Amino acid sequence: MSDVDSFIDEVTEEVRRDRLFLLLRRWGWVGVLAVVLIVGGAAFNEVRKARATSQAEQLGDSLLAALTQNQSQDRVAGLEAVETQSPGGDAILKMLLSASQLEAGSDQDAVASLNAVATQGDLPEIYRAIASFKALLLQSETMPAADRRVQFEALAAPGAPLRLLAEEQLALIDVSEGNVEAAITRLQSLRQDAEVSIDQQQRAAQLIVALGGVPEPLVAQQG
Repeated sequence: MSDVDSFIDEVTEEVRRDRLFLLLRRWGWVGVLAVVLIVGGAAFNEVRKARATSQAEQLGDSLLAALTQNQSQDRVAGLEAVETQSPGGDAILKMLLSASQLEAGSDQDAVASLNAVATQGDLPEIYRAIASFKALLLQSETMPAADRRVQFEALAAPGAPLRLLAEEQLALIDVSEGNVEAAITRLQSLRQDAEVSIDQQQRAAQLIVALGGVPEPLVAQQG
């Protein structure tokens, strides 16, 4: 390699270093910022997790303290004083409160607590469905059958989490209205459902027999 070539290579390398230095001066803060964001994000997640864990522990301690009261009225008072920090925690609190209110003889308050969960739009559907189902059961003697039918039909919609349990209740409403054939037809269909449990099949069969019908042979479900 000639001296000229060596000189050119040295100059080229020097230019590259100068350009790199200028780039670092101009854009180096981007890398620093990226590191800060990554580290800060990780720290924020850890703080958030720790806070959520602390809130869950506090809620659990508060619920346990309220539920260990001997008298149902005292449990109700203790639960009503508990504060929650999340929709899920509030739903758990209200469901426990409804059970204590029911034990204390406050059926209407228990229904109100369950309905508050059933209408809480930021909860998963399963929790809202359970609360609505329990509230309807508590009103079996006070709510008109037609109104209960409408609400149970909503819970029995295709894909609903408590669809089959709601179908059972609709069959009982059919019976209460004297429509025995409709009840038997509904129960026969229920027994053949691909998602029905063995317990539900047995309950449906027993009710069919009690209504004077004969359970149809079960059709083997294809997997």
